[in-house]
Amino acid sequence: MKFLSVSKWFMVVLCMSGLLLQYGCAFKDIDKRLFVSAIGIDPAENIENGYKVTLKVALPFGAIKDSPKPSFAYLSREGQSIGEAIRMLETHVDKVLELGHMKTVVVHEKLLRDDMQSFMDYFIRRGDIELIAYVAGARPSAETILKVEPNTEAPASVSLINFFGTTANDSPYVVTTYLFQLRRDILTDGINPVVPLIETDEKGDELIVNNAVVVGGREDPAVLSTTETKYFNSLLKHSTGFTYLVKEGGLELLLHISQTKMTYQFVPNKGKSAPHAIDMHIGMKGTIGEANKDLSIAKLDEYNRLASKEVKQKIFHFLTKMQEENLDPFGFGLRYRTTRLHTEDTFTTWQQAYPDIEFKVTVDVKLQGTGTIE
Repeated sequence: MKFLSVSKWFMVVLCMSGLLLQYGCAFKDIDKRLFVSAIGIDPAENIENGYKVTLKVALPFGAIKDSPKPSFAYLSREGQSIGEAIRMLETHVDKVLELGHMKTVVVHEKLLRDDMQSFMDYFIRRGDIELIAYVAGARPSAETILKVEPNTEAPASVSLINFFGTTANDSPYVVTTYLFQLRRDILTDGINPVVPLIETDEKGDELIVNNAVVVGGREDPAVLSTTETKYFNSLLKHSTGFTYLVKEGGLELLLHISQTKMTYQFVPNKGKSAPHAIDMHIGMKGTIGEANKDLSIAKLDEYNRLASKEVKQKIFHFLTKMQEENLDPFGFGLRYRTTRLHTEDTFTTWQQAYPDIEFKVTVDVKLQGTGTIE
């Protein structure tokens, strides 16, 4: 009994001694770390097939009132790979570069191709980079975009995050693409990824995001216009708050659309496995925001007809343009693959059918009012 008591106390003393050998913290102190808020990737100027990496590093300050605007430092380095360049940038500072709070990856417009998987693989493999980070294209360069500090940017804030997050800007012209989403769409047959394009004004003190880039197997990526970006956002992502301009004779109506829903199905071709048409139905609800003439609520059905006709023409033109450029941002090919019994020729059949497929578009606009009181 006495032996068991001594053994018990011996184990207690041994455990307590082990605690004395433990470190107080498994991580470096916060004042020994630099937090990277965004990463920019450009083609290297001095290394063939290399990359120029730019880090936007947030500088700490005591209180928000002590800093009227955000403070950032910028580190740039060229390397044969993304990882090599970042490792070399670690030798440029006296602290640890922390990527755990990095939320935006900005890529030069010319690098937005199918083979971008080769360098985007680094961000997927690195465990401290969030897969919900935003990915965007840059014009004229990623470094230029990162160094823009808008006058509206508040202290302790990053404007790039506000553009693509759901807590601030909710413009229908801004496309949001996540890192995991981009990788998934690049590796998937039947869909072309779409990323927002960030530009700056002539003075270099504003960021402009109202275009998008369709990533495809082209040397020069396809850039969607502002209007086409709006169509893509409204149809595929059901964005709200956008406008459509309708012109009929001398009448001009500016529609404020509050709800959009798109459904479609493949029309089979008799005797063939590939479809010959896509039957698409688009429903919209909204109001008339502006008009150049007096409107009457009694003619609301006529305004609905005019709006449906005009919107149908614009959407049909956008769909056929993507078809002519052999791009599929809506993922029609992916839908076809997932709704058919898989064989080795399923996707090949779709690739042969897509250039000649017919779009049968039906648009039903329901205006809830003229926006005025009679």
